[in-house]
Amino acid sequence: MKREIAIGAAEARVFGVLVEKSLTTPDQYPLTLNSATTGCNQKSNRQPVLDFGEDVVATALDRLEEKYLVRRVYPGNSRVEKYCHNGKDALGLETPVLAVLAELLLRGPQTAGELRAHAGRMTALPGLDELTAIVERLIELDYVERLAPLPGSRAERFVQKLSPGLHPVDPGAAVPLRAAPVAAAVPSAALDELADRVERLEAEVARLQQVVARLAGA
Repeated sequence: MKREIAIGAAEARVFGVLVEKSLTTPDQYPLTLNSATTGCNQKSNRQPVLDFGEDVVATALDRLEEKYLVRRVYPGNSRVEKYCHNGKDALGLETPVLAVLAELLLRGPQTAGELRAHAGRMTALPGLDELTAIVERLIELDYVERLAPLPGSRAERFVQKLSPGLHPVDPGAAVPLRAAPVAAAVPSAALDELADRVERLEAEVARLQQVVARLAGA
């Protein structure tokens, strides 16, 4: 049993975003305050959808830095400070394990099958056996606990413990934090696919910008 860190709701969202973006859009990572705020308020791969201001995110980043979960960097002698997570060292987790924990922070309790599908966009998770081993590791470290199956289901669920009470374990319970209104219901699979396409396009644009910059300086 290892867990000694507890984080607030806003810190949980910010930390999850930093881990996610480090794996899905590495060319745009570390994140500025603005990009971290955008990631927190993203409408896909998030539960609930939020509407954080930069002041909320800045405060969360400061608190995470105090807990050694985040650090400030100035890559390439940039004058703009950026932020990266320190989850591997602070929590003692390998990348696949950290990705699964981040997924639980971003979207709440999930079954093993849901976790494999959702966290698979961040890191390779070949099968349920691998996912089960990761979850067992998180349970051993007291970062995750099991939940009973939902009515009508036999699949147990898992919830993170870094930020207790972050998400309701009962689907009928009220959603915490400040949820932004959603105008129309859109299938989550379609939103996930669209978000993945946007992230890939953003990464490709960033790569092309670097190529153009190198050519301009040649």
